[in-house]
Amino acid sequence: MNIKEALFSALNSIRANKLRASLTLLGIIIGVFSIIGVMTLLDALQKGIDSGLSQLGTSTFQVQKWPATFVSGPGRWRKYEKRKPITIDEGYRLKELAVLPKYIGLEDWSGGKTVKYGSGQTNPNFQMAGVTTEFLPANNHTLSDGRFFTEEEVKSTRNIAVVGMEVVDKLFPFSSPIDKEIEIDGTRFTVVGVLTAKGENLGQSQDNIVLIPLYTMDKIYGARRDRSINITVSAYSKAQLDETQEEVIGLMRQIRKVPPGEENDFDIWSNESLVREANNFTVYFKYGAGVISFISLIAAGIGIMNIMLVTVTERTKEIGIRMAIGAKRSNILTQFLFEAILLCELGGLIGIAVGIGIGNLLGSIFSFPVSIPYDWVAIGLIVCSLIGIIFGTYPAFKAAKLNPIEALRYE
Repeated sequence: MNIKEALFSALNSIRANKLRASLTLLGIIIGVFSIIGVMTLLDALQKGIDSGLSQLGTSTFQVQKWPATFVSGPGRWRKYEKRKPITIDEGYRLKELAVLPKYIGLEDWSGGKTVKYGSGQTNPNFQMAGVTTEFLPANNHTLSDGRFFTEEEVKSTRNIAVVGMEVVDKLFPFSSPIDKEIEIDGTRFTVVGVLTAKGENLGQSQDNIVLIPLYTMDKIYGARRDRSINITVSAYSKAQLDETQEEVIGLMRQIRKVPPGEENDFDIWSNESLVREANNFTVYFKYGAGVISFISLIAAGIGIMNIMLVTVTERTKEIGIRMAIGAKRSNILTQFLFEAILLCELGGLIGIAVGIGIGNLLGSIFSFPVSIPYDWVAIGLIVCSLIGIIFGTYPAFKAAKLNPIEALRYE
């Protein structure tokens, strides 16, 4: 019996016992589905992070009081709360002293804003920021209409604004917002520019923002002593990013009078740092999915061994007939081993298809791009083959070792 005949024989055997084969496949499907589903979702998350975090340029990083990622534990959070705010004066002092950066922009953010125009208003989830002229290149933004602020306007406290496309969609669907007056927290601003739409970033809109000059922001909201600005720094190239970061860290320690030997009282984050944080976070899900899949596949392997032993018993007379007409023990061994492997591979393929489908379905809720983890698909198929070989070998050997005469007499 050649491989092709063994394959057809295994398929016919599975087809003849559909219910039993389906129940046997279920364990394999669950095991493969759990690992492929999680890996598909995490792969989509990774792609979403890689593309979504491009809100900062590849050679850009940010200096801020608070860490960019979630910090667990009240003790650790109080540590950051005790830090001095980063002030506008410190930001401009850094601009004077630093020589390596291409851009140094200052940003003062405040969330939960409602933008009004006439009788219309937006949801109260808009972000407002006082910024300097470097905001556009440092944050990969461009203008679709109007203009941006000049350096004189940044320091003149004029009530002017550049708005995101979501403001236009909600308040100016049939007209241009340029030179119109919008209202935020009781203050009126004249719109001078519109940002090009950027869509969503990890499920969050990047277009629900309003930018105003930095000193205008300080005039309106600066009375709060705990307000801290962010400093966005762009290096001339990605190759110079580390060197630029080192210079900025050293200067910020000097400006903020951090004693030698003490840790920084500010945080540095970039696309790469957030990707590392995301990878550190998702590795636990990978471990969890791996453990669940391992247990499920072992249980499924034991089930396959049990089913194959039953199959050998049921087909004892058939085995005797095959041997009587010239089938070798190796032919019998190959036939039953192929049947076990085929069962595992069928379960694996179904599990992979379901895992990829559900993983991408969950990812679409967060606007992650469609993803297929080809490496894990290959690993899944290899593992299924190994499960079939490991747990199908004993029943196959038992079938091959049967005595032909006793097998023919079996009822």
